[in-house]
Amino acid sequence: MAARPKKTDYAALSGIADDTLEARTGSRWEKWVKALDHRGAAELPHRAIVDIVRAEFGVGDWWAQSVTVGYERIKGLREIGQRRAGSYEASRSKTFSVPVATLFAACADARQRARWLKGLELTVRTATPSRSMRITWADGTSVEMWFQDKAADKSSLQVQHVKLGSKADAEARKAFWSERLDALAALLAK
Repeated sequence: MAARPKKTDYAALSGIADDTLEARTGSRWEKWVKALDHRGAAELPHRAIVDIVRAEFGVGDWWAQSVTVGYERIKGLREIGQRRAGSYEASRSKTFSVPVATLFAACADARQRARWLKGLELTVRTATPSRSMRITWADGTSVEMWFQDKAADKSSLQVQHVKLGSKADAEARKAFWSERLDALAALLAK
């Protein structure tokens, strides 16, 4: 008697548990993979897959992105932390016990920023007060900062460092940002 083929662990490949996916989108990974394979999604660009998930299946923007990224991981088109075009990214976030305006100022003001991001050459491309910043690093990589107001004296910062060349570089940047966000927290606690 022939052995049954081992079932692919879509949840492990995608980084999203089946129960979570089903609760948010109405389907588990096996159904998503069959539906997207049927539409030839593995040959489509990222945006086209997102559009299919959103338009044909009525999934909201955030979860349409999540399904698409998970599908691309399952199909071997990207790794966790990798963009479809091949570059990598590193993300970190932290909640601070200060108003969002104070947190934003610590990032936007060059003097304050130098206290927790010492010795770095960077260029702030755009900044929307208490909302977002886009920065170009001296090495050509890009940093996106997203600020969120959580309460009168509580806010959060999400940092996404993109255009990284390798998985090892992404891991190193994750460690860097964890350390720097802790330094920012210590500065703001004074």
